[in-house]
Amino acid sequence: MKTILGIKVSDRIDEVDRMQDVLTENGCIIKTRLGLHEQEGNSCSKQGIILLELNNDTEDKCEKLEESLKSIEGLEVNKMMFS
Repeated sequence: MKTILGIKVSDRIDEVDRMQDVLTENGCIIKTRLGLHEQEGNSCSKQGIILLELNNDTEDKCEKLEESLKSIEGLEVNKMMFS
């Protein structure tokens, strides 16, 4: 089973600290992290998307990570699971 979490960040500047703390606390279950954002002129967009590929053998920890991220205002979290 392959689990991917997609995180839409509505304001990268305001939410980055709390989100980064949660991702750091759960770093051992994150296999791959990919950040996507638009560039507006000479500056970065306030919005972005992060894709996380999670380790397969840590389902309980994955659920806890998902719930922690969902508790942060301004984040939208969706999970994809592949067999």
